[in-house]
Amino acid sequence: MTKKWVAFASFLLLSGTAAVAGSWADNFKILDTDGSGTISRTEYEANVAKLKLDPAPTFTAIDVDVNNSIDEQEWAAAEKMAKAFPEACKSSSESWCPKKY
Repeated sequence: MTKKWVAFASFLLLSGTAAVAGSWADNFKILDTDGSGTISRTEYEANVAKLKLDPAPTFTAIDVDVNNSIDEQEWAAAEKMAKAFPEACKSSSESWCPKKY
């Protein structure tokens, strides 16, 4: 599971500031098209392009509890990890850390 989170955080950093420039809450609402408070795999796949992320994270990387739904807590955890990744990377010599940090 850690590799999935590292891959997710990496994509956010490598895709520039577009992933974190907008409000994460707004992005959640863009993906939650039916207003249910969760993002289904179908909603995610149909609307993730609207976030203009390249590459976009996989649904599976965010759906930590593997229930085919991303809730606000999972979305917030993804946001937290994306924001924390640069700091952890600066102090790491691991191969997964992009060289620009």
